[in-house]
Formats: sequence, C-alpha cells, structure tokens
Amino acid sequence: MTLVNFIYYFMNGIVMGSLYVLMAIGLSVIFGMIGVINFAHGVVYAVGAYAMVLVTQQLGYWPSFVLSPILVGLLGMIIEAAFLRRIYVGDPLRGLLFTFGLAMVLEQLIRIIWGPSGFPYLIPDFFAGPAKSLTSLGIEFSRYRVFIFLCSVGIIAGLWWFIEKTPYGVIIRAGSRDPEMVRVLGISLKPIMTMVFGLGAALAGFAGVLAAPLAGVQPAMGDNVGNIAFVVVVIGGLGSFWGAVLAGLLVGEVENLSILIWPPIAQSAMYILMAVILLLRPRGLFGEKWERFE
Repeated sequence: MTLVNFIYYFMNGIVMGSLYVLMAIGLSVIFGMIGVINFAHGVVYAVGAYAMVLVTQQLGYWPSFVLSPILVGLLGMIIEAAFLRRIYVGDPLRGLLFTFGLAMVLEQLIRIIWGPSGFPYLIPDFFAGPAKSLTSLGIEFSRYRVFIFLCSVGIIAGLWWFIEKTPYGVIIRAGSRDPEMVRVLGISLKPIMTMVFGLGAALAGFAGVLAAPLAGVQPAMGDNVGNIAFVVVVIGGLGSFWGAVLAGLLVGEVENLSILIWPPIAQSAMYILMAVILLLRPRGLFGEKWERFE
C-alpha cells in the first residue's frame, strides 16, 4: 500500500460517503417528520438515475441534472398525498409495509418499462479525465468525482440553511418534536408532510442522478445503496442531521479503506462498524434520548 493509493481510496471514500449522506438525510428527514421508515428509498434512488437518462436524451445534460430530482420529488409528493397519508393513523407497521410493497412495485415497473438489464450512462465529455490539480500531485482522480463531492456539499449546506433558517424549517423541526402543539397553533401539517416526503425523495433522486455515470443504470441499483442509507441513519442517530453527515462520510471511508487494506471484509465492514457503535452508544453518534410524558 503506497501513500498515493491511500490518498486515492481516502478521497473516493469521501465522494461515496457524500452520496450516502444525501440518501441518509432524506431517509432521516422523512422518519423524523412523518415517522415512517421508508423502504422504498433505494428504489427512488434508481428512479432518479432513470429520470436522468431519459430527460438527458430529450433536453441534454444540464436541464436533466436540474429537472430529474425535481420530478422525483414531485413523484414522492404524489405518493404521499395519494396513498401514504391515508395510513398515518393506526398501526405504524402499515406505513412500513406500504413502503416495502411500494419498493417492489416500483422496481418491477422499471423492469417492465425499460427492461431487466439496464444500460450504461457515460460521464459527460466535459467531466472526462482526471482533475488537473490532483494529477500534478501524482493522483489520478476523476473530475466527475470531484464534481459529485462539490454538489453534495452544496446540497447539504442548502438543506441545513432551509431547515435551520427558514419558517418552513422551523415548522418541520417543531412538527417532528410536538405535532399536536403545531396543530394547536393553527398550522396544518398535511402540506408540510407532503413537502417533507417529496424533499426526501428528491434527495434520493439527486443521489441517483450523481451516481448514474459511476454505477450504470439498472433496476436493482438502489438495493445496496438503500441498505447503506439505513446503516448510516442508525450509526448517526435517528433524526439527526449532522449525525447522518458524519456517519455517511465515516461509512464511505470504512468501505473504501477496507477494500484497500483487506478486500474480503469490504462488504461487511460497515455492519461491523454499526454493531460496535450501537454497543457503545445505542442511540447512535448524535441520537437524542426521547422521553414520552404521559
């Protein structure tokens, strides 16, 4: 293992970790506000990648880059308003079972419409080749991976500003803690819940848009990433924004450095990390202790 190899895998861990952060924040926001564990999150990631390919064929790369996450977010809002909203009252398992079934339905629809094998999606020409600033240091690192990292940082910063500094963000935070009090204040949570589910879907779709040129586009591409998003949320702590950020980067590093150091453990390294953290801190790194006063 050379220093150059270590730096390459470390940087790749940051890039992959940033994608995991986008997925995990979307999952965490949905759970924190709505209380639903969204098993369809991984398939929504795949829908984002397919939307990117299809819209690119009609409008080109940059319009597709902007429109695809928006379209996925609108799909999420439609699903919440038409189906998920009807099962909030009652057993929480109903929401879990619905999203589990939704994941299977969406994946099979993708297979029926676009076929089971999928298709490649090439990196745009203006992102082809290594980053010149890193090549001068002897590190052949893709420009596109640098672009993924910068986009992820921008989205994470913008989302933090939205949640912490805007009136809608205040309602989201208050609604996740004490929805009854928000209703007493005369604020309807129905449109907020729809917006939050759409926002979570858009984040997953945006991660799929960014990952499409790296992993190729195929129906089951979201299965593994969806599982990783759950691992990240558990490690970071349910409902914690910065917990998801730190845990996503940590999982990305553990996954990539384990490939460099001992490849056979690469697939299980993140689960070992999750087990260790849960043994030491059952709520996760930044998870809060919730108390219910009867």
